[in-house]
Amino acid sequence: MNMQEAAVRADEILDGTFAAIKPPVHWTHDESVEGGCDVQRSRAVMTIISEERRGSFLGVIERYWENQGYKRLAVNKSKSPAIYYRTPDDFNVRVLVGSNGQAFFEVATPCVNASAVSPPKAETVGPNYAGKDIPFPDVKSDFWSAKSAPPSSPAPRT
Repeated sequence: MNMQEAAVRADEILDGTFAAIKPPVHWTHDESVEGGCDVQRSRAVMTIISEERRGSFLGVIERYWENQGYKRLAVNKSKSPAIYYRTPDDFNVRVLVGSNGQAFFEVATPCVNASAVSPPKAETVGPNYAGKDIPFPDVKSDFWSAKSAPPSSPAPRT
């Protein structure tokens, strides 16, 4: 695998993760960084994730990643919570929710063969701030921005 192929795989990981978030969120590309033998792809969520909904937001992502066979590496339960996972093919994935309700996703590839890397091809949901300063989140969601805890699911019948 070369760096371009690894970048495409990182984009696939992000695409799958964002497809699993229901209701969907607005997002933009963040930095794409190429090292000597690795690539980091990042996205910033432009939908405000309220403090009351952060646990639910992270839970959706965590369940998706675990269903994909990703292994949990760490959890940060602070005011700016984060979860860290590793894919079966050794890509490290992370989501962090900042104190202002903005979520940041990052996928770091393993070391692979050096090559040129193209920018991500995925179309953003909302404005694309790639190469610019990303503003604070400014999109309100009836669900993700709500100031109350989401309704709990009924217990499964046994």
